[in-house]
Amino acid sequence: MIELNTEPLIIRRFSENDGEDLYEYFSNPKVLEFEPFKPFTKDEAFGEAKRRVGDEKFLAVCLRSGKLIGNLFFSKGDFETWEVGYVFNEKYWGNGYASESLLELMKYAFLSLNVRRVVAQCDPKNIRSWKLLENVGMRREGILLQNIFFFTDEKGRPIWKDTYEYAILKSEYMKL
Repeated sequence: MIELNTEPLIIRRFSENDGEDLYEYFSNPKVLEFEPFKPFTKDEAFGEAKRRVGDEKFLAVCLRSGKLIGNLFFSKGDFETWEVGYVFNEKYWGNGYASESLLELMKYAFLSLNVRRVVAQCDPKNIRSWKLLENVGMRREGILLQNIFFFTDEKGRPIWKDTYEYAILKSEYMKL
């Protein structure tokens, strides 16, 4: 993965120096409300930043100043299909950074990697997330009912969640 640049953003691999900025948003319960993990301690966030240095699936989204404000997940699946995901620091919500980074990543995927299809999943209750996906040109393909759980209740029973499935084909992207 090469570094991607837009006017306000740099999308790059993670660095061990990203721990403090990662902690800033990975410790926020509101940011992690729909994620499969609980808020991180400072040590956990620093450890996660170090782990992500060696994990090509995670990309740091930074302002030109170098400030890490979010991250993208980008992973190759079967049949030339890649999955994308994202988490951003609440302090930077509403500025278009998630949309801009997703659009730049899709541009790179379709034009440089010759990806055929990009997919994303989100919780139907996460209105900001599914609106973001629709705003970048992805279409909802369906809803998966009780297909996943991240946590269990006090008796150890899964707390099942539904999932919206979104996708965009290269041919659709080229018409945007």
